[in-house]
Amino acid sequence: MMRARLGLLTCAALAFVLGTFPASAAPEGFTELKIGDTAPEFDLPGVDGINHQLADFADAKLLLVIFTCNHCPTAQAYESRIMQLHDDYKDRGVALVAISPNDDKALRLDELGYTDLGDSFEDMKLRAEERGFKFPYLYDGDTQKVALAYGVVATPQAFLFDGDRKLRYVGRIDDSEVKTVKSHDARNAIDALLAGKPVPVEQTRTFGCSTKWAEKRKDAAESIEKWNEEPVELESLDETTLEKLAANETDQLLVVNVWATWCGPCVKELPEFVTINRMYRQRRFRFVTICLDEPEQREDALAVLRKTHASCTNYFPAFNDRDRLADLLDKEWKGPLPHTVLIAPGGKVIYRQSEEIKPLELRREIVKVLGRTYGSDPEK
Repeated sequence: MMRARLGLLTCAALAFVLGTFPASAAPEGFTELKIGDTAPEFDLPGVDGINHQLADFADAKLLLVIFTCNHCPTAQAYESRIMQLHDDYKDRGVALVAISPNDDKALRLDELGYTDLGDSFEDMKLRAEERGFKFPYLYDGDTQKVALAYGVVATPQAFLFDGDRKLRYVGRIDDSEVKTVKSHDARNAIDALLAGKPVPVEQTRTFGCSTKWAEKRKDAAESIEKWNEEPVELESLDETTLEKLAANETDQLLVVNVWATWCGPCVKELPEFVTINRMYRQRRFRFVTICLDEPEQREDALAVLRKTHASCTNYFPAFNDRDRLADLLDKEWKGPLPHTVLIAPGGKVIYRQSEEIKPLELRREIVKVLGRTYGSDPEK
């Protein structure tokens, strides 16, 4: 996915041609599974609360193992197609198992710009429930032993095994995540094996987000340290600036959080907003805070923002009229703090929450507008 405009190069890693790592880049224990190799064993926890083993699928004519995850834009683009593969072949003797190979602690926040969920086991449960997965969705992120044994280079990556559990196809599901599909590679392989014919193409390139190996934890931690060093300022806000802010005559999605240092829930949720800002700010997204402390508390407010590392745009009103502020920002706001609004380009408030936000709910609203996949339209 070499698109400069995406701005999320750490996530949009191009998987290696024919699933091969350069020797220097392969993590310790990585094995490149070859056509004809036997399926490596696995015993992994599923989102259904059950551990699933390779032997559980012994009665299936074919076994399709797809390594995928929550966060990757490419993986999200293929979720519906994976679900359709399961539905189309479950009664024809094909078992489908999805496995997440990623260490969720190895994910940088700026790799989460296209998702509402990370790759933790708990987040996998939420995604499976939301999407209605009817196939096993297993977690390998703790040890990544299975991903290493299979040689997973990217998500999504498909491994198709025959009745003897010999690898007969490895690579992509098809040749396009958002455009018209010309080559249904995984389906072609399944259909060929079910018909007793040779697989037409046994191996293809795998495009998607690179596997998040545990060794990348250091980079994820260093990114947090770097962002924590960004300057935090508190600017004066006049009525004209606020009116322009609320009109949002830009192409950016705008989140505005109104808070105060004396408001416990306000201070409590600030770190969540910092995380959200770091997730989406490389896209068409902007986060702004407005503090409603008294003028003599301005330095206290700045201290809280700096402690929280809120390196976004932070405002302190230069006018002492809260009714006027509310009228300019959101006429439906009844006054309680904290108050958060999501303003679409053009100035329409599309989400509002007085009192504490529900982080997942807000992230889902953000992704609805920004879109989950490369080149796709936002959700309608």
